[in-house]
Amino acid sequence: MDHHYAVDVAWQGNRGTGTSGYREYGRDVLVRASGKPDLAGSADVPFRGAADRWNPEELLLAALAQCHLLSYLHSAVQHGVVVVGYTDDAVGTMEQVGQGGRFTSVTLRPRVTITDAAMTDVALAIHAEASENCFIAASVSFPVLHEPVVAVADDVS
Repeated sequence: MDHHYAVDVAWQGNRGTGTSGYREYGRDVLVRASGKPDLAGSADVPFRGAADRWNPEELLLAALAQCHLLSYLHSAVQHGVVVVGYTDDAVGTMEQVGQGGRFTSVTLRPRVTITDAAMTDVALAIHAEASENCFIAASVSFPVLHEPVVAVADDVS
C-alpha cells in the first residue's frame, strides 16, 4: 500500500533584490501542510540562516527520533511492555564537502520509562524491532544508532 504526503514550502527571503548576491537574500521559508500549524524554517546559522527557525538538518533529526518513538510504542504494545514515559536526546553528525555534504550518522538516545521491572530486557530489545519498522530510518543512507536506557516508574497508579 502506498501512502502519499504533501507540503508547501514558500521562500520568504527576498529582501528586494532576490538572489543578486550570496549575502543579499534571506534563508527564511514557511512550510505548510493542510490542517496543521505553519512551520517556520531557515538554513542553519553557519549557512546564513535564522537561529530561531527550524533548519532542514534539525527536521531530519526530529523525523528520525519521532519515527523511532512511534515505532517503539507500537512494538511495546505488541510485546506487552507498558511505557509511561519516553524522551530522546538525539544527535546527528553532518559533514560538509565543498558546497554540499551529507549526514554521516545519527544517534538516538531514547530514555524509556516502563511499569514492570521484569520487562526491562524486552523493553531494551524492542528498540531493534522499532528501528527496522521505522519508515524514515529505512529511507536514509547513513547509520541510525541507538543508545537506549530503560527505567522503571517508581509509582504507577
